[in-house]
Amino acid sequence: MFTIHRDVEGLSVSYADAEESVQRAVEWLRLLVETLGAIVIATGIVVAVFGLIRHALHARGTSFTPIRLSFARFLTLALELQLAADILSTSVAPTWERIGKLAAIAVIRTALNYFLSREMKDEQAAEEPALRGHATAPDAPGKSSRGR
Repeated sequence: MFTIHRDVEGLSVSYADAEESVQRAVEWLRLLVETLGAIVIATGIVVAVFGLIRHALHARGTSFTPIRLSFARFLTLALELQLAADILSTSVAPTWERIGKLAAIAVIRTALNYFLSREMKDEQAAEEPALRGHATAPDAPGKSSRGR
């Protein structure tokens, strides 16, 4: 590796020093993004637990799918943040080993995210007719089923 030294108003700046500073900054950013991902997961767990407790106390016999969907949204966001942290980590010191690990992690997390999102859509689609059925009865006053 070569080093470039340049005197700027009495300061000696080298390429290696600048590169090291950028690497440290990216590592701090990666740590911040990983921490945010963990906070999102923890928040999702707290929200889900409170939702389950409220459901157990007040809404027995009804579906707890909205709680699952809410938790799934937190997990989806956390997966995105964790993947971003992995990309940052690899961008600082890209070796073939790190690139391979990133590729494997990206495929796994993307697959998890895809199936989680698909399950969320399926659950929402299953919940909508049930919710609409409770909101309006088929023979509600003022509504005619003729002419359709």
